[in-house]
Amino acid sequence: MTEQIKILRSNSIYTGISDRPLIDGYILIQGSKILELKEGEITAGDLAKSDKVYDFRAKTITPGLIDSHTHLVHGGSREKELALKLAGASYMEIHKVGGIKSTVAATRAASSQELRLKAQKTLENMLRHGTTTVEAKSGYGLDLETELRVLRINRELDKIQPMTVVSTYMGAHDLPKEFDHNEAYIDFMINEVMPKVKEEGLAEFVDVFCEEGIFSLEDTRKIGEAAKKMGFKLKIHADEIESMGGAGLAAELGATSSEHLMAIADEDIPRMADSGTVAVVLPATTFFLRAERFAPAKKMRAEGVTVAIASDYNPGSSPCENLQMAMDMACFGMGLEPLEILEGVTINAAKAVNLDDQYGSLEAGKYADFTIFDASSPDYIFYHFGVNNVTDVFKWGEQVLCDRNLNTEAVDRVLANKNSH
Repeated sequence: MTEQIKILRSNSIYTGISDRPLIDGYILIQGSKILELKEGEITAGDLAKSDKVYDFRAKTITPGLIDSHTHLVHGGSREKELALKLAGASYMEIHKVGGIKSTVAATRAASSQELRLKAQKTLENMLRHGTTTVEAKSGYGLDLETELRVLRINRELDKIQPMTVVSTYMGAHDLPKEFDHNEAYIDFMINEVMPKVKEEGLAEFVDVFCEEGIFSLEDTRKIGEAAKKMGFKLKIHADEIESMGGAGLAAELGATSSEHLMAIADEDIPRMADSGTVAVVLPATTFFLRAERFAPAKKMRAEGVTVAIASDYNPGSSPCENLQMAMDMACFGMGLEPLEILEGVTINAAKAVNLDDQYGSLEAGKYADFTIFDASSPDYIFYHFGVNNVTDVFKWGEQVLCDRNLNTEAVDRVLANKNSH
């Protein structure tokens, strides 16, 4: 017997692969995958094959949102830094008196259960705001035990809640107190930590904070080349504060993505375009740091770079789980247009986490992940800013968020399906 299908209908469907929304169309779902997209009224044949029709004709359907840069698992918070920010202290000035090191101390001190429960709460907030897939970096342990513990929590989180969690090892986030200089710590990461991460399959990517006073271009090259030899894909925090050529190095190393890029050099933009390295821009971070400039997203797009947009959720420079906030900042801070932004949080974000064969666009054979906005068109999502415009979320064909309420039965079905794979 052929499995019956579900149908979602809307007069505004953003597919992720078209330069215009699909008007008055519908999506056919079979199991956890998209079967087909069609325009026009639902045919009698499709209606006869369906066991459920979801009517979202007054709303906009997009692929499930993908947050391609977060620091999900960590202990503590850093609201004590707010006074310093308001007094004009820079990121690096705060870094010298606390910053990442304070979160490292809190993360090391927290139990695995405490870290997991805190991250679960964060993921639920993300889901309620439309995110269905999230990249999660380590980097608040900086020792062997805590880094492995955080990455194992990432893996566990992927199994115990509906969102897809993509894991990144980022031991190269700062120099821990146990080491006097970068060279010894880099050797420690390469020879002791990364082989264990690889052996346990705890991360797909390795990321490096390439920044003046953190890790140099030479440091980043050494870590990146070693990671590639072990079979990891690369991400690089590049040119966030100072223009160091980190984006150019990311392109040279064939990194999947280069992230932040507020201070990217003009000559590195075509290098990224040629290499296919995705630019992950983080406008909410620019806002929270009170920085003078956003990453030049429009210029990068104009020169052929694939641009993704992410929240950079972390306790120090973007303590915000709401990807819509970053989307609004991309609109009003960077001047990107609604469909450019939606592309940045769907198909381009999927490319940034190497999942564009499964997620990020509404195509037959991809997973049926959808975000439903209470908006009659993509423009209204951004015009009506400062609120949560998401009402419903589908993960693997199940309506896990229904009229802004978590649907626990649907969540259970997704988990059963995920864990059977």
